[in-house]
Amino acid sequence: MFIKLSKWSPIMLSVLRIIVGLMFLEHGMGKLLGWPASDMHPAAMSLPWIAGCIELVGGVLITIGLFTRPAAFIASGMCAVGYFLVHAPMNFFPMNNHGEAIMAYCFIFLYIVFAGPGPLSVDSAMGKE
Repeated sequence: MFIKLSKWSPIMLSVLRIIVGLMFLEHGMGKLLGWPASDMHPAAMSLPWIAGCIELVGGVLITIGLFTRPAAFIASGMCAVGYFLVHAPMNFFPMNNHGEAIMAYCFIFLYIVFAGPGPLSVDSAMGKE
């Protein structure tokens, strides 16, 4: 049964990229545009503001699958830096420092750097993959 599921791997890679890209985009929209409502309103040019820009632009690029690998690489790096600057100083364990989500984003984006965007992407349609 599981061998038959393997043929869906490329499509599911695209689905994973789209869903995670949309969730990442939502973080940037909340920080920078105030929608959906967020309690984060970072000052321009601060680290949280820069993170919001990466989340917003990177989220769009990752979602549509354009410049996917570079966008995912930058997003993964931003998540790693964010984890170590914001979450890790609170507590060693991700469950206690509320860093599970950013850690998951970091490794999903790192996976996308190596796996590519999948067939449902602008990169794929342009023949870049």
